[in-house]
Amino acid sequence: MLVYSTNPDFMKQACESREQKTLEPEKQRLIVRIDRRQRAGKQVTLVEGFVGTDDDLSALAKTLKVKCGVGGTAKDGEITIQGDLRDKVTALLTGMGYNAKRGN
Repeated sequence: MLVYSTNPDFMKQACESREQKTLEPEKQRLIVRIDRRQRAGKQVTLVEGFVGTDDDLSALAKTLKVKCGVGGTAKDGEITIQGDLRDKVTALLTGMGYNAKRGN
């Protein structure tokens, strides 16, 4: 939030960063589920529950995409992987030390 003032001695305060520090993989609780809504009938694998910075989320998404050999994206604290790869993604995340659970 930005506040305007006519006081010449007013110091603009920096807003707090909304990004949280990235938790260690053992403390993360990730849910891996499938989604078909608003995707023209195509299936995608969603990884939800990541707590951390956008850079760390993007790095994790890139690792998963490379190991699965598919495309995807990372935004709004969730990773989208193309296709139904729930079992493979869950196994990869568990191997990396994350507390991953397969959803629906």
